[in-house]
Amino acid sequence: MTVRRHELTDAEWERLAPLLPPEKPKTGKPNKPHRPIVNGILWKLRTGAPWRDLPARYGPWETGYTRFRRWRLAGVWDRALAAVQAQGDAAGKLDWSLHFMDGTVIRAHQHAAGAKGGTRPPKRWGGVRAGSAPKSISGRTGAGSR
Repeated sequence: MTVRRHELTDAEWERLAPLLPPEKPKTGKPNKPHRPIVNGILWKLRTGAPWRDLPARYGPWETGYTRFRRWRLAGVWDRALAAVQAQGDAAGKLDWSLHFMDGTVIRAHQHAAGAKGGTRPPKRWGGVRAGSAPKSISGRTGAGSR
């Protein structure tokens, strides 16, 4: 099997597969195989493309999105990360004395520079003005109306 750039190798899949929910639940309809769905999730996360642009080889985009979201809400990804970290720590492959921070800088658009800062006062609701006296002075114009 050829492994594409964003896909798991066989060794990586062998480590991850036991940490995922079963493909065939005790009740209900069996799920589609996890491996292409997980590879599709990885493709989406690494490319930043919309879910609807998920290549067909990973299955329907709706399946990838639904499984990603369901597993996120159920804590599957957090438990898998914790288990992989524990395995790496037990094997002595993790150096906990070394830490990294993300130094990403997101620049604002050129037109965002120099704008007047602060918060603006909230606009009054239109219903408040409906019951108030008119502010127009159009009826009192000219010298003869005084």
